[in-house]
Amino acid sequence: MTEFTNIQQEQVQRLGISPSVVQHQLKNFIDGFPFLSINRPAIINDGIIKLSDSDLDNYISHYDTLILHKSVLKFVPASGAASRMFKELFAFVDNGSNSIENNEFISKFIHTLSSFAFYDLLNRNLANKGEDLNKLLSDGHYLKIVNEVIGTDHLNFGGLPKGLLPFHAYKEEVRTSLEEHFAEGAMYAKSKGNIVNLHFTVAPEHQLLFEEKVAQTQAKLEAKFGVTYHVSYSQQLKSTDTLAVTLDNKPFVEADGSLLFRPAGHGALLENLNTLDADLIFIKNIDNVVPDGLKSTTVDYKKALAGILLTIQKKVHDKLNDLTNKLNQETIESAKLFIQNELFFKLPPNLNSKNSDEQLKYLISILNRPIRVCGMVENKGEPGGGPFFVDNSDGSISLQIAETSQLDLSKSNITQKLEASTHFNPVDLVCAVNDINGKPFNLMDYRDDNTGFITHKSKDGRELKAQELPGLWNGAMANWITLFVEVPLITFNPVKTVNDLLKPTHQP
Repeated sequence: MTEFTNIQQEQVQRLGISPSVVQHQLKNFIDGFPFLSINRPAIINDGIIKLSDSDLDNYISHYDTLILHKSVLKFVPASGAASRMFKELFAFVDNGSNSIENNEFISKFIHTLSSFAFYDLLNRNLANKGEDLNKLLSDGHYLKIVNEVIGTDHLNFGGLPKGLLPFHAYKEEVRTSLEEHFAEGAMYAKSKGNIVNLHFTVAPEHQLLFEEKVAQTQAKLEAKFGVTYHVSYSQQLKSTDTLAVTLDNKPFVEADGSLLFRPAGHGALLENLNTLDADLIFIKNIDNVVPDGLKSTTVDYKKALAGILLTIQKKVHDKLNDLTNKLNQETIESAKLFIQNELFFKLPPNLNSKNSDEQLKYLISILNRPIRVCGMVENKGEPGGGPFFVDNSDGSISLQIAETSQLDLSKSNITQKLEASTHFNPVDLVCAVNDINGKPFNLMDYRDDNTGFITHKSKDGRELKAQELPGLWNGAMANWITLFVEVPLITFNPVKTVNDLLKPTHQP
């Protein structure tokens, strides 16, 4: 056990982190996290549901009918800064040259500048300083233009969160990605009384900016869509930060003798999600939005995913009632078939050798869980997680989203399974987090703590290792009831770089 100084112990206490948790984090660095044992990729007709046109219509209708009696919330992780989105622009400014001849990215940015939603804002900002944007362009003063976009004393887009960046320019208005989530929410996440509940996870230094933007635009959007918005925010808890270590797994100590703790990735947001109360929770990233003219497909499939969830939830609750109130061998066998055929969960081979009480207890434990339905898009070479069948320690096999960093790519059989994967996780989830009695599950109980990540970083020129908690939509939800449904590629339009805003799907 590592000993800490009094100052370090006081620091851990101030952060609200248990000393035993810190020791466990140190052990994770030393031991490492085990690789995930993938059985096979989930594909169409084997783990991924493909909806026919009639299926789509039926599930939309089912959702529209039942939602009149449900509370709905849209949960949007929005705490990330936009600095990576402008990485190439920062590099251009650091280089200090006006030449764009051999810089394809900056050349495209400059030559299509008028297509960005922030073009008029940029024009006005420069005009207020006595500069003419067109003249700067014709004279080749590209450095000044780019610096105006990202500089801290200018528009400072590189220092803002993605949610507050102008994404789409309509004839009558310019909308940020934050405002596009308001528009989306009105189209598929209305609770009874035309209430739209929106929850954004934000960085502490950005919350006031979010609140100011909402205050400026909420009434206008309520009038446009005929709804009332209830907006709430939360911040990633400092108690979810994880200890950093040196390359030899010793605590990373700062010059003042304090320990270095770092944010633990999006998996830390499970704590935020765990505090929310709603019958249905939609989860979608802040940058995955499109203009109104392209929203219809997204809206249809969001409703369909929710319709599937409500359908499967009813069946799960029926099976739980049967197992509780009509216990006999027939109900046990019926529950087994349902779990294997409709939940795509392969029961452990030794289950049948157990007595009825043991089988009953196990089946109830599988059914009495949070439920999520996840949209999956066809993989077009995007990096990141995908849908897989995963071998569990008890011999069962379940559906999970697996990140490539969780896989042992040194093994040829693993790389073959990864290459055979056909779909990608676009973070398009609908969740039910209450049990059969309407009581919220403690979501922390359904996280797989063995699915964290170790990453290599640096601080003040010193290399270090950092630890991320199990990701929100993979390890943090590993033990949920999970269904995968194919959704069209048009529903996945993330903005990773500023030039992604030039794609047709971001041009109203």
